[in-house]
Amino acid sequence: MKFALVFPGQGSQSLGMMAAYGDNPVIRETFSEASTALGRDLWQLVAEGPAEALNQTVNTQPLMLTAGVAVYRLWQQMGGRTPSVVAGHSLGEYSALVAANVLPLADAVPLVELRAKAMQQAVPNGVGAMAAILGLDVPSIEAACAESAQGQVVQAVNFNSPEQTVIAGHAEAVQRAADACKAKGAKRAILLPVSAPFHCSLMQPAAEKLQIRLADIKLSVPTVPVVNNVDVAEENSAVKISDALVRQAAAPVRWVEIMRHMQVGGVTHVIECGPGKVLSGVAKRCAEGLMGISMSDLSGVEAALAVVKE
Repeated sequence: MKFALVFPGQGSQSLGMMAAYGDNPVIRETFSEASTALGRDLWQLVAEGPAEALNQTVNTQPLMLTAGVAVYRLWQQMGGRTPSVVAGHSLGEYSALVAANVLPLADAVPLVELRAKAMQQAVPNGVGAMAAILGLDVPSIEAACAESAQGQVVQAVNFNSPEQTVIAGHAEAVQRAADACKAKGAKRAILLPVSAPFHCSLMQPAAEKLQIRLADIKLSVPTVPVVNNVDVAEENSAVKISDALVRQAAAPVRWVEIMRHMQVGGVTHVIECGPGKVLSGVAKRCAEGLMGISMSDLSGVEAALAVVKE
């Protein structure tokens, strides 16, 4: 049986989310390691909040990275097998790379904090926006974006499932495109509560800052194949992995294609490693026959272990 572990990104966080895994030492040790690398207490933030701080991009990204790695280590401790392949949604790609031993958590956490700060600084608060378009095909969404740009930026940036695509760019252009999508037959167009227009070309300044930082970080050859977001490719070269991370900041997340790539490779089960149930929920909608399993709490980890041992 071939299975994949996938790691959630920003948006799956919630106050107290790690309590769902019980008081396990490996969870606390992972957060302690990340907190030391960052110079601030991530465990107190995730356990006690406040929620406003938890949801700030500069905090959310290091927290979700650490949470994914912590659940992966719990999986390993409880006897979980090494997956056939791993991937992560946007920020989750960094958790996948830590799980595949491409870079240590102590390097990944400050790198992700820099990524978050750079993304926030690239576009002033309120200038950019994102919206989820439900129930409209990609060509129609892309046409709506092209019609609505009017000299500004608005692009399809997250291909999350055949029924859900997220657009991002300048706030006015995103609103125009959302209205245009509804006019073309979209079931809904929902503005998202985010602080920056992630993964669109406005994030290019953030990509450039990432490139400078990544030049000083040693990346290793993956011990498990990692499917990246930007090319839907499995890279073994440190140079190519670094380049893909740089480009990922200002390029779309091709999640539907990632799921189909895994299915073609023989994967039958996609196990979401970390808080949240978004990725496990969309797996079967992205590729027929895929089974999604969530490890959003301790019972979920136990259920995933039971399936993998069959």
